[in-house]
Amino acid sequence: MPPEKSMDWTNKDRTEKAPIWCSVDLRDGNQALIVPMTLEEKLEFFQFLVKTGFKEIEVGFPAASDTEYEFLRCLIERDLIPDDVKVQVLTQSREHIIAKTFDALKGAKNAVVHLYNSTSLAQREQVFKADKKEIINIAASGAKLIKEYAGKDKSGTRYQFEYSPESFTGTEPEFAAEVCNAVIDILDPSADNKLIINLPSTVQMSMPHVYASQIEYMCKHLHKREDLLVSLHPHNDRGTGVADAELGLLAGADRIEGTLFGNGERTGNVDIVTLAMNLYTHGVDPGLDFSDMPNVVKMYEKFTGIRVHPRHPYGGQLVFAAFSGSHQDAIAKGMAYRRDSDTDRWTVPYLPVDPTDLGRVYEADVIRINSQSGKGGVAYILEHNFGYIIPAKMREEVGYMVKGVSDRKHKELRPEEIFDLFDEEYINVFEPVDITDATFKKISGYKNNNGMSVDIDVDISGKTYHLHADGNGRLDAVSKALSQSPYTFDYEFVTYSEHALESESDSRAAAYVAISDSKGWLYWGVGLHEDIIFASINALVSAINRMNKINHFVE
Repeated sequence: MPPEKSMDWTNKDRTEKAPIWCSVDLRDGNQALIVPMTLEEKLEFFQFLVKTGFKEIEVGFPAASDTEYEFLRCLIERDLIPDDVKVQVLTQSREHIIAKTFDALKGAKNAVVHLYNSTSLAQREQVFKADKKEIINIAASGAKLIKEYAGKDKSGTRYQFEYSPESFTGTEPEFAAEVCNAVIDILDPSADNKLIINLPSTVQMSMPHVYASQIEYMCKHLHKREDLLVSLHPHNDRGTGVADAELGLLAGADRIEGTLFGNGERTGNVDIVTLAMNLYTHGVDPGLDFSDMPNVVKMYEKFTGIRVHPRHPYGGQLVFAAFSGSHQDAIAKGMAYRRDSDTDRWTVPYLPVDPTDLGRVYEADVIRINSQSGKGGVAYILEHNFGYIIPAKMREEVGYMVKGVSDRKHKELRPEEIFDLFDEEYINVFEPVDITDATFKKISGYKNNNGMSVDIDVDISGKTYHLHADGNGRLDAVSKALSQSPYTFDYEFVTYSEHALESESDSRAAAYVAISDSKGWLYWGVGLHEDIIFASINALVSAINRMNKINHFVE
């Protein structure tokens, strides 16, 4: 911990604006790959990062290898760097490396030269065998050199400088401030050209609140703070890179260096996708375009060869998927509430953000059906994919039927498979009873009310009958006509509903009928037809035929 309490950040509950983003995918991310990207892959990835909205992109360590040098030269010579984008390059505090770095940058419009040297106690004692004064001299020497080389460059490149006390989290805070201030005093930043002081969590060594307190301490003790941009470069050794970054921003940082989906050395860098989307869920525009998240995932996997975990926040294939019945029910009701209340606020249970804002599809990505699913999820799929608004009393039966199939097959069911099950079991079931024609006529004086007479042609087990009856409505008249056949149809109406299946004027109608037998068992049927009258008849016939499967009143 810092030698004094630096806890003002705890009084803040959210970040009010997006930080400056710097992608280090092409340096940290690339050097972490088993097979680094080719030149053409790096060029394509750079253009994708620009399209995503990054204005600062670290393109590598040009003095480290010919490939990295050539990459930067290609970007400049092919004029692939937009005027509002800065390329950032890394350099050690050694003159021949600094010289080659500036040589690689010739002709660039805007560039950040990132100087670093390690400052931690462990590195001083074990690697460099150097005391604090010697470490400060390394940093100061590098600062003088980059200032000198930038001053000699007459190509018109606008330079900005960055300094990192590498292994900052293992450095005594007061010494980290001393080293940074030595660099600040040499480079003498201004409001027009601010110096970036980057404070990396090179290795996570503490809980996130400790890192935040270190950042606040530095912000309070750096010279010319108003002319600085305090930057964070969190790694993820403890799995808290996002938390480090978010609390560090609360503590006063202005800028974040990270990668898409957290790629990088060892456990990786901070995940900019998650950070940006966390801001978005709190109503802050991150300034990066992740509106087509499936494509972001596709491009990332293409360039890195690394698969995005299916549970990775925001980008994973399953992060919006609800298999649990209670979750599905809550999401379906939340969506209905949102539609009916016309609210601008996103408050749907279990979904922290509207999946469509990320280019995801409710029907394919949110409600997923397996043996753990419930009636609400199955009903949601049938309504939103196929237009069938199943009555509330029918949903449980359909849900158990679909879940049972999933359980027996030990697999998730796709929407098309769910519909096929529903279709086969409930819709227009015409065996062994099939009413092929019906003619209705209104009658008066039927049991002191207006009624309906019907003439039907019905096929029962291959035999055709012409039947007539009167009833208090169409379905009642059809039921009474069926009772005139040689077979005993013993049931009672329970409920009936209908709706148009499509929005067009010539749309098909869907009807739902429930009947019960003498034991009180319920049987549902669904009718589909262009004519609502025949849709209702088909629904009744389907329910009768489903009841016949068990009771066998027609042989």
